Amino acid sequence: TAEIAKFNQQELMNYEDSLKYYRDLKNSLETAKEEGREEGREEGREEGREKGREEIVFFMDSKGKSLNEIADLTGLTIEKVKAILKTKN
Repeated sequence: TAEIAKFNQQELMNYEDSLKYYRDLKNSLETAKEEGREEGREEGREEGREKGREEIVFFMDSKGKSLNEIADLTGLTIEKVKAILKTKN
């Protein structure tokens, strides 16, 4: 603080510009981090939903449900149901 008090007008302006740049950069990084965390959480939720759908497909298949019934009840396409069932084997 004592050093800053000794600054002339130009040095003080440069110092304040430097602080502004630092704060802007820090805020940008914090915003990017938070956006990245939110994106990661959303990807995790989607992976969880996908895993849940797969488990439901496997369960329904084990109970003898047809591909059409599984697709109809899960909202998945028949092709997607087939692809999921192929991963089981």
